Amino acid sequence: MGLVKLIIINIICMATFLLVVSSNIANSQEYYSLFDVTNNGTILPNDDITQAPPIDENFKGGDTWIAFEYIDYLTISGGGIFDGQGKNTWGKECDEDEYCSDLPINVRFNFVTNSLVQEVTSLDSKQFHVNVLGCRNLTFQHVKIIAAEDSPNTDGIHIGRSTDVKVLDSHIETGDDCVSVGEGSNQITISKVSCGPGHGISIGSLGKYPNEEPVSGVTVKNCMLKNTQNGVRIKTWPNSHEGKATDLHFEDIIMDGVGNPVLIDQEYCPWNQCDSKFPSRVQISGVSFKNIRGSSSTALAVKLVCSSGLPCQNVEMEDINLKYNGAEGPITSECKNVHPTVSGIQNPPACVSPSA
Repeated sequence: MGLVKLIIINIICMATFLLVVSSNIANSQEYYSLFDVTNNGTILPNDDITQAPPIDENFKGGDTWIAFEYIDYLTISGGGIFDGQGKNTWGKECDEDEYCSDLPINVRFNFVTNSLVQEVTSLDSKQFHVNVLGCRNLTFQHVKIIAAEDSPNTDGIHIGRSTDVKVLDSHIETGDDCVSVGEGSNQITISKVSCGPGHGISIGSLGKYPNEEPVSGVTVKNCMLKNTQNGVRIKTWPNSHEGKATDLHFEDIIMDGVGNPVLIDQEYCPWNQCDSKFPSRVQISGVSFKNIRGSSSTALAVKLVCSSGLPCQNVEMEDINLKYNGAEGPITSECKNVHPTVSGIQNPPACVSPSA
């Protein structure tokens, strides 16, 4: 197993369990400290920071294993593995909680700015692999995220309330969304990501909580999805709180045996416990799907289900070329409460939207 190097402003710490951290303070000077995780409540086999301790009957809950908070100009690299040891926990700890919310996320980035994470791996996280909150100008590149297809709630990278976050040239195979973009996220770029297995690349779900901040400026491009449950999707809850999602673009995407390759779902309700009699109150607008090609594992390859209360606005479909060879019948599309503008190749044939 390789070591995880943490490099901050050209200071390098090669020890396995010591981290060098720095941040800017009020007088614009830089403050450096050496942080020994073994002196702060962490007990690790063989003094190895990259391997999470197992959870046993003494586990009292807690949603974080490693967190980086309020750091400017942080670089994490070195080819190491954050091994969450999730295989020993999935199932037993999630029987009564589908979200596994009491289990720790592998790595959190909270209010980290102008920073880079590269050439590291997150393996078998007990819950989300990486959670990004309140960050600005943070880039992930050449990152690997790996967990079993049936691992519960193991989102690869979840981004919330952050600006200018990039996920580039990375490989993600997991049991939930490869990348998910939550409320309050702006100027998000996901490019050259291979995804699968997993649930696809998603914006949302949105509208579950009051006072959610708008999502805008999300671009997903030059990605490949293979054997995922969904392709590229936007999802909001029915009977939701108010919200907005705009300027969302998916382009140059290859699908290989993907279910629901192109999906807007404003009736998202994974366990059928929603009040679907009332429509979503999240307004979706300014969406484009361009040059999406490959194969679908479901006959319904393009599904745009928008809110009857706030129909989707300014949706564009250009050069959609998908094939389906299964037993469900011919490849089809469906629209609901949306009138997309279509151009170029449309396979399946472009759907016709009924009135709201």
